[in-house]
Amino acid sequence: MTDVTHEINAARRSLSRRTLPAGEARVLTISRTYDAPLEAMWDACTNAERIPRWFLPVSGDLRLGGRYQFEGNAGGVVERCDPPKSFAATWEMGDDISWIEVRLHPVDDGRTRFELEHVAHVDDERWTQFGPGAVGIGWEMGLFGLSNHFKGSGITPEQAAEWMATEEARRFITQSSEAWVEADIAAGTDEARARAAGGRTTAAYTGMPVE
Repeated sequence: MTDVTHEINAARRSLSRRTLPAGEARVLTISRTYDAPLEAMWDACTNAERIPRWFLPVSGDLRLGGRYQFEGNAGGVVERCDPPKSFAATWEMGDDISWIEVRLHPVDDGRTRFELEHVAHVDDERWTQFGPGAVGIGWEMGLFGLSNHFKGSGITPEQAAEWMATEEARRFITQSSEAWVEADIAAGTDEARARAAGGRTTAAYTGMPVE
């Protein structure tokens, strides 16, 4: 059984804003340190045969300028690549285009800190309704999958779908949502508004009624 609280506490979350040519964007950052050396982490994040073991099946060309597609999820174009330290890509779902950057930092004892930044134009109405957890929970489950991968307990996409229906998954989602609410409050959002948005996001992910 997973120690859900430990997994949630292992991640660090922050929110900020950035001005882009198209206007103001919201920046969501999540990071976590893993017991894996830099080269192994880079391979896990860029090898099309390994990525499905902890995230989603992926197709396309995982090289600079190449287009990729995650099965049933986003796709995009690889815009920057600096092996084994970082890569950046567009993150496209339907008509929505945002940007991701993954940065890998070697730390003590052969470990590596994984840091993901997601930059998106989000209108105030949608942000008020769901807050950062709408995106943050999904990324957090990805980091959880990466943790299991390095522990040798990775699961298939089919097993992941089954896990989503378990009580353990509901606890993970709920605690992740609460952590993103705290990050939202720390970034300056009114507490009542942040908690209301977090409640709606938790309900959307778990299928449970909003409290």
